[in-house]
Amino acid sequence: MKKPSLSHQSADSSADTAFAQSDLGRKLLLILSDAKASAANKAVAEQLLRNPVRATAWGIEELAAHANTSAATLSRFARSMGFTGFAAMRDAMAQVLQSMLQPMEKLRDAVQPGAKQGAVTQSLEAGLNNARSAAQALDAAQLTRISARLATAGTVYVMGFGISSHLAAMLALDLQPFCKTLINVVEFGGTEVAAGRLMNIDKNDVLIVLSFPRYARDAIQLTSYARDRGAHVVALTDAMASPLVAQADEVLLATAHHPVISSSSVAAVLLIEALVTSLMVSRKGHVQQAGKLTEAIASYLISPVSKKR
Repeated sequence: MKKPSLSHQSADSSADTAFAQSDLGRKLLLILSDAKASAANKAVAEQLLRNPVRATAWGIEELAAHANTSAATLSRFARSMGFTGFAAMRDAMAQVLQSMLQPMEKLRDAVQPGAKQGAVTQSLEAGLNNARSAAQALDAAQLTRISARLATAGTVYVMGFGISSHLAAMLALDLQPFCKTLINVVEFGGTEVAAGRLMNIDKNDVLIVLSFPRYARDAIQLTSYARDRGAHVVALTDAMASPLVAQADEVLLATAHHPVISSSSVAAVLLIEALVTSLMVSRKGHVQQAGKLTEAIASYLISPVSKKR
């Protein structure tokens, strides 16, 4: 039995995104966003959206264990989705995925435990896989739309909690020279201070929110507040099953699978750099702005000096 290869892992990540955009995937997304849906049904929908490839190889008891529910609940869930039972729903998922991946037997092979590899090697492979998946899914037109919003926004707010606060700080630092006003919402002071910074957000503003597993409840709640006040919300998150998706006008996906830690930041950094680059080249005036920034900080920088022999 062998470990999923890098190419298999990349296929899994691409399939996750494509499956969420299929008719069946959209039905599952509706369940996640439906306030009337039961907690059990939401748990099942989330597992199927997060693991569509693996779900085609799981039996009903195995999926029930992953969703922390019962086989009977899964059967009822499948029937509520219009299928005769769990097996029919699983077959339908396989048919959706077959258009993107190899036949069903290869789907099963891709999720079998593999040859023993060190945790470090697996970590490096996961990072490469996540970066590749994010790059393949990147939509240049979407980045252009977001850049146009950022360039004209009254205020751009950037928000992330936990590890995402460091990603948010990186994004804020690079965006700041090219935005009218930019506020790093979390920066320091905790949730209470963050809420205060976000208090005046309105329809003329943009909120870029970053959140990855394990998702911060504060990020979800404050994003909901910003959306209620009419702000344009851009979410940078890991999957269409993320709780941020329902709150966002634009979603940038950075796959965050990792064999050890809760989530990988490699793809998120890639998307941050892509977004900043898109904004920088979106207007001629930004070149001049970048020049001014360089002049302002030049005296604080050390330039490489060639050594004389």
